[in-house]
Amino acid sequence: MADLPELRLDDFYRDHHEAGLPVVRDMVDWDDVASWNLPLAVEALKELATAGHTVAPHYDISQSRADGTHIVEVGDAAAVVAEGIFALDLLEPCLRSGLNVLPIWLDRPRWFNFARRLVRDLQQYRKSPPVLVRRGLALCRAEPALRSRAIVMGFQPMSMRRARAAVASLTG
Repeated sequence: MADLPELRLDDFYRDHHEAGLPVVRDMVDWDDVASWNLPLAVEALKELATAGHTVAPHYDISQSRADGTHIVEVGDAAAVVAEGIFALDLLEPCLRSGLNVLPIWLDRPRWFNFARRLVRDLQQYRKSPPVLVRRGLALCRAEPALRSRAIVMGFQPMSMRRARAAVASLTG
């Protein structure tokens, strides 16, 4: 899957100064889908499917705002990977838009996900360490319910190896 173009769903967060963002403990709740621009992400995926490219925002998580744009191109790839915590919310609008979607839930131990996410976020200086730990623990606690919701929605739980094979079978 690494050789497929990727639309980073994290790039579709709303800027921290936008009115009406959800708040928890006096800070923006970045784990609430209302902090994310769902319509813009769907439009970007539709443009990738029809035109083969899109201009996506580039979001600087440490600054909580977009700091530019970048081009995502499909090239000769037969699929695009869209991953992020709001992938569940993206499925139904994409299906309504006529996009062909293979919804995969990467089935990994949640503590592995916590550790992987924390290392990545610390390396990228995404937020202060206390915020990253608090957010990571909240996501870790929420993961079983998210997994259940994903499966009810039609996501297929798969190991990374199985997911790579499923995508490879689509792309020939």
